[in-house]
Amino acid sequence: MLNNKVASLATLAGREVEISTGVMAKQANGSVVLTCGNMVLLATAVMSKAPREGIDFFPLMVEYQEKMYASGKIPGGFFKRENRPSVGATLISRLIDRPIRPLFPESFFHEIQVAVAVLSYDETFSPEPFAIIAASVALSVSDIPFQGPVGAAVVGWKDGQYLVNAGYEEMRDSTLNIIVAGTADAILMVEAGALEVSEDVIIGAIELAHAHIKSSVSLQESLVSKAGKPKVEVNIPVRDAELVQVIEKLVGDSIDQAMAFGDKEKVDAFLADLEKTVFQTCVDENETNKQAVKAIYANYKKKKIRETIILKKRRPDGRCLDEIRPIESEVGVLPSVHGSALFTRGETQSLTSVTLGTADDEQIEDGLAESSRKSYYFHYNFPPYSVGEIGFYGRTGRRELGHGALAERALVAVLPDKDAFPYTVRLVSEILESNGSSSMASVCAGSLALMDCGVPITSSVSGIAMGLLLDENEYVVLSDIQGLEDHYGDMDFKVAGTISGITALQLDIKVKGLSQDILIKALSQAKTGRLHILCEMNKQLAHPRHIVSPNAPKIEMIHIPPDKVGMVIGSGGKTIRKIEEDTKASVIILDGTSGQVCLSARNQQDLDAAKAIILSLIKEVEAGDVYHGKVTKIMNFGAFVEILPGKEGLVHISTLSKKRIERIEDYLSVGQAFSVKVKEIDSQHRINLVPLEPFES
Repeated sequence: MLNNKVASLATLAGREVEISTGVMAKQANGSVVLTCGNMVLLATAVMSKAPREGIDFFPLMVEYQEKMYASGKIPGGFFKRENRPSVGATLISRLIDRPIRPLFPESFFHEIQVAVAVLSYDETFSPEPFAIIAASVALSVSDIPFQGPVGAAVVGWKDGQYLVNAGYEEMRDSTLNIIVAGTADAILMVEAGALEVSEDVIIGAIELAHAHIKSSVSLQESLVSKAGKPKVEVNIPVRDAELVQVIEKLVGDSIDQAMAFGDKEKVDAFLADLEKTVFQTCVDENETNKQAVKAIYANYKKKKIRETIILKKRRPDGRCLDEIRPIESEVGVLPSVHGSALFTRGETQSLTSVTLGTADDEQIEDGLAESSRKSYYFHYNFPPYSVGEIGFYGRTGRRELGHGALAERALVAVLPDKDAFPYTVRLVSEILESNGSSSMASVCAGSLALMDCGVPITSSVSGIAMGLLLDENEYVVLSDIQGLEDHYGDMDFKVAGTISGITALQLDIKVKGLSQDILIKALSQAKTGRLHILCEMNKQLAHPRHIVSPNAPKIEMIHIPPDKVGMVIGSGGKTIRKIEEDTKASVIILDGTSGQVCLSARNQQDLDAAKAIILSLIKEVEAGDVYHGKVTKIMNFGAFVEILPGKEGLVHISTLSKKRIERIEDYLSVGQAFSVKVKEIDSQHRINLVPLEPFES
């Protein structure tokens, strides 16, 4: 096949970006190569030949693939090939999925698979926004009925100035890292981590990102105009008008009336009974119209629930639009763990534990970038019983990884520096019940658990999930949404933060965009709700405990002269192993060039013993010093005595007793301990010792 390259080139936020098609992966429905700096991304989009039968959801699959050769690395492990995607790659797959998913037609059930592969990696800047753009343009040039394009941009906030698509070095001290995706007309997705920034800074960042998104959309439209394929027609199934009329008449205003109960359990029970009635009445004997009945009823139920909330301001559980469900919290619920909290908001409940570990417990992150160590991580588990269902255990899905990453991001802003608190910190949220925003419940429980553990966090953190229902003429913003409102709503907007500002934010839109007015209202209403939740949490525990949990290991960081590190390690690690054997403490050289050493033990006594040995090791031995040494070797002229791990001196036979000694073995044996004094250190740095008390015959 001939090379028929078609390309478009533009400058996006100061970076030259080229997107081209017609060169690679030409059998896909759509494929493009995006190049920026040393980064090369290949994005492909493929559509199944026929729609998938018997489903009522859009079967979109998105894969972000890190090819290790892209950064000149060979994969680890026995097989030496890429295996499961890293957590980071999985999270980028989610970032790509979220803004493109709303832009496909309703009732479109063809399987779509979008793959973005990193063929060449540029270590100086973040690939996330470019991966979203590459996926979007692959769909846009294809015949797949994608209603894009979608652009993306990353914005930082540093020294009172915004940064757009900045490099890693520029973003190092930024108090905001927000990625925004959307069309030329509206925002579709936002993901942010922040160090307690204000709502105004967030809004400004989103506005600036949208301006740059428009530029990336223009670049894509330029390529589509040159090489885009005609879109396939979507065959929207024609509904049986008579069946629609029967179902709508059968349901009538009963859903509206049921929601007047103001009781979620009654509403849920009514909707379940209503569905049975509709199916029994409308499904024919051979069930040939079952799927049609299901689709018509689901569509009408959604319409009636939305109308009730938007027009009558009536929620399924009777709450006001900005009302938060009842909150209960308890700390110290698990006696053997280092810190724990049980947080319940309505029918959503998180049991979160904190475990403190040493540098050995840090997580090694290996990907395209240089390997790094992570001393704080948050794991989120969503067992099937939390929603009253039976399901599989032992598999961590993308949803769990995404929720854990969001909760992790929400709390990192308040954690102490590693130098001040040299622990590895692991949080685990077990979702025991779920009916709306379990990730934000995990943030609240995590904050309380950290304080229960005695981790000196700077402030409590709470989180809230906001919802939106929007029609042509009116909209309502809902605080603390529950499952039904999330399912039938148009927005899932999670905001976490302290009393001082926002620490994490995640926004997903199910419609084709979000206006600035709605965003401002949602952020304002979220702040009110977030502060209310903080107030309720503080009634249980407002400040970290004064001391770290007695169940946690004792850890201390010490610094020794870099030229003494080898002395502590010893030949082949002999000295450091002996210190650990003698004291039961763990000794880790964190940085040999700076002499940073981490000591840890189950109790303070063992830690102090290890510290004392290391300090005595690095201390220069001087004449007159006294040690309690141990005999390591017997010679005919004397005995070698270890006074410190890896440091020996000689006790000459003539100094053992005031009387003449014929056989040294009559006085000493290997392993025998006795007190010695340093007599001198000769010109060859040999240590000469004498017994503190002469031996008697």
